[in-house]
Amino acid sequence: MKLLLALALPVCLLLSSCAGYHLGGQKPEHLRSIETLAVPAFQNLTLEPRVAVNTTNAVIKQIQNHGSYRLVSRDKADAVLVGTIRNVSRGQYRSDRSNILRTSQMLITLEVTYELQDRHGRVLHRHTAIGESFIFRDPNMQLSETQALEDAAQRLAINLANELCEGW
Repeated sequence: MKLLLALALPVCLLLSSCAGYHLGGQKPEHLRSIETLAVPAFQNLTLEPRVAVNTTNAVIKQIQNHGSYRLVSRDKADAVLVGTIRNVSRGQYRSDRSNILRTSQMLITLEVTYELQDRHGRVLHRHTAIGESFIFRDPNMQLSETQALEDAAQRLAINLANELCEGW
């Protein structure tokens, strides 16, 4: 009898080790009731062309990949994600070894402020997301910059989706 009890105790402990665990997204507590989400095109306050469309599409893809929210039109949504592109900045990240004024690598930073609003326009969540990308000095600087902006938008979208879907 003691042997049976000694074997039953570890088995019970092993079987109860996963109690309370479940698969799926772990939304922040204040966003638990939101199931559907609308994402209209972000507003662009910069002079950078096409950055609003690229950033909005990147955010939509990341939210879809995460799967915590179902994306629908604005009239059917529990909440609306309203984003504003505030700043696109470029700065020297590395300089040429022989001439420190000559740039060899640049840092591009994309900054978006966003609000998650319920159907009545009340703000449920407000935050700022930042995406960064690096580019090397290249003969075709315009193409390199465009690709770096797309990369920065992807990184920003990952940060924004993690904030909304996971709370961090």
